[in-house]
Order: sequence, then C-alpha cells, then structure tokens
Amino acid sequence: MKRSSSKSKECTFNAEDGYVRMFLRGRPVTMHIPDQQRESYSLDHKVALPDRKLKLQWVYGYRGRDCRSNLYLLPTGEIVYFNASVVVLYNTEEQQQRHYLGHNDDVKCLTVHPDMVTIATGQVAGNSKDGKLLAPHVRVWDSVSLNTLHVIGMGVFDRAVTCVAFSKSNGGTFLCAVDDSNDHILSVWNWQKEKQLADVKCSNDSVLGAVFHPMDANLIVTCGKSHINFWTMEGNTLTKRQGLFEKHEKPKYVLCVAFAENGDAITGDSSGNIYIWAKGGNRISQVVSGAHEGGIFSVCVLKDGTMVSGGGKDRRVVLWDHDYRKQAEMEVGELYGPVRALAEGKPGELFVGTTKNAIIRAAFPDTLTPIVQGHTDELWGLDIHPTMEQFVTCSQDRQVHLWDTNSHQPLWSKTIEDPGRSAGFHPSGAVMAVGTMSGRWLVLDTDTRDLVSMHTDGNEIISNVKYSPDGNFLAVASHDNFVYIYAVTENGRKYSRVGKCTGHSSFVTHLDWSVDSQYLVTNSGDYEILFWEASSGKHVTNMDTMRNLEWATSTCTLSFNTFGIWPDGADGTDINAVCRSHDGSLLASADDFGKVHVFSFPSSQPRAQSHEYGGHSSHVTNVAFLHDNSHLISTGGKDTSILQWVVA
Repeated sequence: MKRSSSKSKECTFNAEDGYVRMFLRGRPVTMHIPDQQRESYSLDHKVALPDRKLKLQWVYGYRGRDCRSNLYLLPTGEIVYFNASVVVLYNTEEQQQRHYLGHNDDVKCLTVHPDMVTIATGQVAGNSKDGKLLAPHVRVWDSVSLNTLHVIGMGVFDRAVTCVAFSKSNGGTFLCAVDDSNDHILSVWNWQKEKQLADVKCSNDSVLGAVFHPMDANLIVTCGKSHINFWTMEGNTLTKRQGLFEKHEKPKYVLCVAFAENGDAITGDSSGNIYIWAKGGNRISQVVSGAHEGGIFSVCVLKDGTMVSGGGKDRRVVLWDHDYRKQAEMEVGELYGPVRALAEGKPGELFVGTTKNAIIRAAFPDTLTPIVQGHTDELWGLDIHPTMEQFVTCSQDRQVHLWDTNSHQPLWSKTIEDPGRSAGFHPSGAVMAVGTMSGRWLVLDTDTRDLVSMHTDGNEIISNVKYSPDGNFLAVASHDNFVYIYAVTENGRKYSRVGKCTGHSSFVTHLDWSVDSQYLVTNSGDYEILFWEASSGKHVTNMDTMRNLEWATSTCTLSFNTFGIWPDGADGTDINAVCRSHDGSLLASADDFGKVHVFSFPSSQPRAQSHEYGGHSSHVTNVAFLHDNSHLISTGGKDTSILQWVVA
C-alpha cells in the first residue's frame, strides 16, 4: 500500500486519510483537513507574514497594588506611571497615551530626573522563551523622544529593582537603586557613565523607599520594615546612621519619605503617624500623631511648601499647612481603594494612584474623578461586543467591567460574588454570560448590568461561555471535563439545560461553534480535539462531516486552521488563547512569555511566521478582535493589564 506522506519536525501529514498529526509533549494531536484542501496541502508550504501590524494604542490600568511612588506629572502635561512592562505617558487633557516599550518584563519602580525630561525605570528578572533568565536592570530614557539613553546594572541586580531615584542637588548626576536580594543592596551609579560608585547591604527586611536628599547629593534616605536609615556617601563607601525613634512609637513599617522646603525629612508610617526629621540629623523634631487611621503610603510636598498625605486604611487624602496643621481632607471611594501614590498636578490639582489600580484626578474640597481604572487580580475573561466598540472583562477580583474603546473608561462595573474567569456576549448584544471560578455562571443585562439569570454547573472553573451564532444555545465549558449546553430563549433571558458533552478526560480549555449553530468543537488540557452535536451533547466521531464544517470563530488553539501558532518543542500550555479576525485574514495568539503574535489565517503549516509584540509581562491570557477588526484587545493574567492595539 502506497502512503503518500511528508514529515516535518514533530509533524506528519497523511494524505490518504487526510489528516495532519502534530506532537505536544509527545502526545499526538490529529487534525483533519477539509476535503477541498486535501489535494493541494503540503507541510512545506510557506505562508507569508500578515501585511497588517499592531501598534499599541492604550494601556488600561495602573500598577498600584504593590508598587509605590510611581506617579508623576511631566512638564508636557502628561502623567507618567507603569503597568505590566509598559511605561505610560498619559495626556489627560488630550486623552492620548504614549508608551515606553524598552522593558521586557514587569516594571517595578520609576523616578524623574530634576531636568523633568529624563526618566529611570527598574524591572524584575523575567523569563525568556528558551528558559533563560532576563536580568533585572534600570533603563534611563528620554520622555520626549522615548529613546533609551542608558541601561544600568545588567548582571548586578538580583531578582528585581524595587527602588530608584536621581540625585537632586548636583544636576542629577547620581542614580541610586535598591534590589530585591536578601540583603536589599543599595547601589549608587554615575548613570551617564553607567558606572557603579558604591554599594552596601541596606537591610535584611524589605526596603520601600530610597531617595537622595534634595540639598545634598551624598545623602540618601532609605525606609522600610522597622527602619529609616540615613546614608552618607564618601568616595565609594556608604555609611549608615539609623533613624532614632527614642521616646516615639516605633512603627512596624516606615512607608514613605519626602522632604520639606527647609530640608527636613518627612516620613509616613504604618501606625498612621507623620514624623519630621530635622535636616541632616537622624532624630525626630516634630510629630503629627494619628494623621491617618492605618498606614500612610504617600506624602507629597507641593510647590507652595504645603503637604498632602494619603492613607491606606482610611482612604483619605489630607492637606497640611507649613506647620503641619490639617487644612482639608477628602476620601477616595471604596471602589478605588486605599491611596498608594500622590503627585501634584496643575495648581490646585492632584493625581492620586490607588492600591486598586486606579488613578484619580482630585481637587480639594471634594472633587475626585477617576481617569484610569483596571483590574486588581488575575485576568482571563474577555469578549467583544458583537456590534459596538465595547468589550467586557472579568477577573478574579470579582469585578466585571464593560469598557468603551473610545473613551477608554468603563461604561459600568459590577461586583459579583465569585472570582470571574470567562465572559461571552449574546449575538444580540443585549446580555452577556460570565463564568466564575466556582462553577457558577451568570447572565447580566448589557445596558443595566442587572442580573438576568444565575446557574451552577459542577463546582470547578468555568473556562468558557459561548453563545451559538444564532443565539439559541449557550455552551458552558468546565474544568470538570464537561460542556453543559443550554437552550436560550427570550433574547437571552431564559435558559434550560438540554445536554451535557461527556467524553473529555481532562478539563475543557477552548470551544468554537459551527456557523450553522449545529455543532461544537472543544479542546482540553490533555490536547484532545472533540466534536459534539449541540442539540443533544452527543459526541460525534465521524470525521467526514466534521472536517468540512465552517466554524463561526477560531478560538481553539488546537485545530487544522490554527496549529501553525505552536513554536518548536512547545509545551501545550505555552499558548493560552487564539482568535481569528472577523474578516478571516489574521490570527492572533496569546502566549506565556508576555507576547502577542499575529499570523496570517489560516495558520495550517507547522511553525508559521508571525509578528511579535511585547507589553504584557508573563502570561498573556486572552486576545480578541473588535467587531470591525480595527483593534485587538489583549489581557494579561498576573499583570492584570488590558492592552488595546490598532490593527493597521
């Protein structure tokens, strides 16, 4: 018997039976070729790169949950902050963002040079595709041109750079940095020469801040767990004087430090006290006790010499006069969370970063306008509105946000009872289904955000919720290895279970509907591809019908039309999501290395070529094209960020 077949690394083509077989982690994955392509198909055919590319247009969210003093106003009128591996320059008046994309993993700290143009940002150690460690380092760059000027400390820092600051008094020649090693090494650099001048073990405990004294380039103040230290640099040695609390309450954490006009250091701590440390000394000269209930995450001295402080537990922003008497206060709403960072805006205006990853424009006595919002916990759920320029996200922070892609603001937000995992719009756009981590799934009205319906299937993660193209069915895919099928009536308001797809031996990861709403295809955690009859949930094994079906979407990472996205030697968990553009020309994928890829569709040759885009850190969890293919939305898992890309 003659078998015409060809073999590429990890891929075989069986012409007689019309299938391609690839191997993931040694497991065979068989994909059946549509009849009209069987004659002409070859594994060696090369597909051109897509002619369209992505350009990052908007970054939703801000990293406030675990980073500090990372919000500044530049003379350009832009505020600068970071999320994932992107540093964002956001002009709030013109509603425009620019992005510095020099980092290849999470940015953790940020500082602005006294020239108000040069910026330094520090990042964590990352992992590249081939398992190599990407070294933590500091990048110094120009905020006008976005050009990288210097890369500092490659191979010197351990784990992450958590604090970074320019000197103020000598023209900003020095840069200090603290890394996340066990000893939290404090180092000082001549950044223009990329030369290290001095380093010292700072503390075994966490270090939360490190800043130069504004009047003395050889004096650095660090603070953190149960310490404030005053460091003097002489030549290449740094000597320490510990801050003495004497008769005053010693806090568990000194959370932040700033400087008054006269050179006094001002600290906020975990006990809610503000201490003033006389210039050049290590003793407390003045106390504002109980300035806040709970910790004080930020103090900011304004241009006129007055000061604002921001509270954790009490979510208050307080204005103090030159003598540290309270002048005014306002409270940030619960939805936005505790105050994390404060920056002076235009006269009378403040920018407030919060631990729930929001940025608020504020003015005393009580103006608080959110200008940046985001998720605060792992983010997987994403779907695009069928006809409008809107998308929905849901995350393990129990928040569901419906976003407008033009204003970049949520049209609404809703808190649900369980951590969210998946979302899907009804074809009418009138309702959306949201799957949770607990087996519960709910249906919300898109206009009013009211709860329309609630159901529970199993008690595991609902990885996918997808309506059939005609809107008459909903498939609910679970980590309990089943797909539950519901008949949908009354335009998405009524649900009754009609079937259960039983046959996967691992959790269901992805699913697609056929164009005629008659069939389903599913992928699972052990790389199976199974087909189902929608009305009954019956497993279909005859490939003659299945191989020629047209699918309404291509979100299965394992299929004949998408298998080219898998790189050499891939582990089957390396790619989290894939999505075809609605005109059928592009295929986007989301991988575990912080990258979004764009391929030509179909991608049915091994290891297809792609354009690759960074911006997320670690896992990119989902991708989706807007209904008119003008934009792509991508979501980051642990980085909780949402990136909006122009497709051009």
